[in-house]
Amino acid sequence: MRTRPLRFAALAASAVLVVTACSASDGNGKAEVTLWMYPVIKDEAASKKYWDRTEAAFEKAHPGIDLNIELQTFDKRDAQISAALAAGSGPDIVLITPDQAATYDKVRGLLPVDDAVADQRKAFRPETLKAATFDGKLYGVPVFQNINTTAYNTKIFADAGLALPKTWDDVLKAAPVLAKKGIAVMDYAGSSEQTLNLSFYPLLWQAGGTVFAKGGKDVAFDSEQGVSALRFLVDLKKQGGLPADAVTEGPKVEGAPIAQGKVAMRAVTSLPELRQMRAALGEGNVALGLPLQGAVRATYGNPGLLSLTSINEDENREAAYEVLAYLTSAEAQASLNAASGTFPTRTDVKAPGTGPDVQVLNEALAYANAGEPSPAARQVMATLAPYIQSALSGDRTPQEALKKAADEARDLLARS
Repeated sequence: MRTRPLRFAALAASAVLVVTACSASDGNGKAEVTLWMYPVIKDEAASKKYWDRTEAAFEKAHPGIDLNIELQTFDKRDAQISAALAAGSGPDIVLITPDQAATYDKVRGLLPVDDAVADQRKAFRPETLKAATFDGKLYGVPVFQNINTTAYNTKIFADAGLALPKTWDDVLKAAPVLAKKGIAVMDYAGSSEQTLNLSFYPLLWQAGGTVFAKGGKDVAFDSEQGVSALRFLVDLKKQGGLPADAVTEGPKVEGAPIAQGKVAMRAVTSLPELRQMRAALGEGNVALGLPLQGAVRATYGNPGLLSLTSINEDENREAAYEVLAYLTSAEAQASLNAASGTFPTRTDVKAPGTGPDVQVLNEALAYANAGEPSPAARQVMATLAPYIQSALSGDRTPQEALKKAADEARDLLARS
């Protein structure tokens, strides 16, 4: 069993799980690398078959390395990884999100992986690398990406004699026309349970704003751009352009106004949500478009990162690099995308499948924002969400709501 002294006091409280460790060598002179893989392929049997096949293919191409891909579940993922880091035992490589990478990097739980992709950096979409870069070093190689974009109920717009809105101005102009018919032009999930990455933040980015100031030590959502984004939502609400319960509405499609023909479009839509809309509204009545454009065009597209943990030993480092390079190669990404329905983080890999949906989603990748990773990202989100609700409820102006939220967020950052 490989161990190292406990260095992660901030994570020690989470070390409540029993964690097994891998060895730098398997006893036969081979370097051993353990990877914790979380569900990317939803079907459990298909996932096991895929990763078993991947493990065998890697070992055939790299006979000096014993790769162990251990399939995990999302249940208690943060606690599981934190426990491994705190105990100094567990995987060499782990699949995590940019937010998690920011947290684990802060407590020195990750190792830089620049050398693993030194000759391939230009092949990756810059935003996906940026999401895993802290203090100028790369702490995760993007292996796949999720992407969201605009979905329209085309029948509603056609019946109203309106073109499909492509910009904020288009949406605002369509709102009163559709409101007269009892239809909200745009869906919005204002529930505090919904991540702002899939509700307010895309609008903030479209306005040209950011959640955090450069360096991540201050917030910036209370900027002129942030006020513009929130005012856009508030103005829509006043015109009947959002559902009546948008303040508390969750992200679900089934049974929601968007599936009942009472909402004309959803600005942040995933591929599974698109399928649900088509099932409810009819295959020919729903179409995808590029992300909306405010000052700029932007959407949320979150990459999955393969990160090297501080558990990895010096003598095993090159073997881990080989695994990272192999699993994030063009060939491996194309295979994973086809099996999982995810999208590539590399510009030399096309999205899987054919047809107009895939074409639009592939184009939308160019506008994807991977979020703004910070150890405090989730706490800041929890602070901001109720103030957005207060503005949508009419209890505060957009300026007042964002100022109050920013004051609290700055206190939070100062404490952390």
